[in-house]
Amino acid sequence: MRDSLLRAKDSILLAKETELRAQFHADSLKVEKEFAEKTKWKNIEAREQFPALKGDEYSGIIPVSEVTETPDPNINYKILFEVTVNNPDSTAKNINSSLDEVARVINLHVASGIPAKRILPVIVVHAAALNALKTNEAYQKKYKTDNPNLKLIADLQKMGAKFIACGQAMEFFEVKKEELLPDVKVSLTAQTVLTHYQLKGYVWHPVQ
Repeated sequence: MRDSLLRAKDSILLAKETELRAQFHADSLKVEKEFAEKTKWKNIEAREQFPALKGDEYSGIIPVSEVTETPDPNINYKILFEVTVNNPDSTAKNINSSLDEVARVINLHVASGIPAKRILPVIVVHAAALNALKTNEAYQKKYKTDNPNLKLIADLQKMGAKFIACGQAMEFFEVKKEELLPDVKVSLTAQTVLTHYQLKGYVWHPVQ
């Protein structure tokens, strides 16, 4: 009986040791993978360029050598951006991720050899992303922090970008006209902006 108990105890200890080894190995692999991922992103960040706009960390582009397909720099690039995503409250101090993507797309066009004056952005904003277009006072009232999007919005407007807010979304999310930045246009709905500008030759670019 005593030998059976000892064998059972040894089996339990062996199983426990095996499980601990497996967990340690899995944790080591996880740490190694995370370190490799961080190293990769640091290397990418070191090479990032911002040829037209500097938003947050993801608005930069990576230079590519030996490019063999390039766009025509002599035509106008009419881009209709549809922005709907709002940052979580925990990242309210960061630039809106969708506006950051707008900056990245424009940077990619400029880096590809298209003159900034040839890029004609229209940015229609609806859903909760409307918060990014608020004045600093209105943004502070909601998030208790300054609006981090103001400089990027101003830089986009200097490039000729037009911002249009959806009136339906403003009603739904209780955003008042006076809470929006003064140069933001208001449409009855984002849907007619999307159809109108596409019929005028703008390329629709939904941003997630």
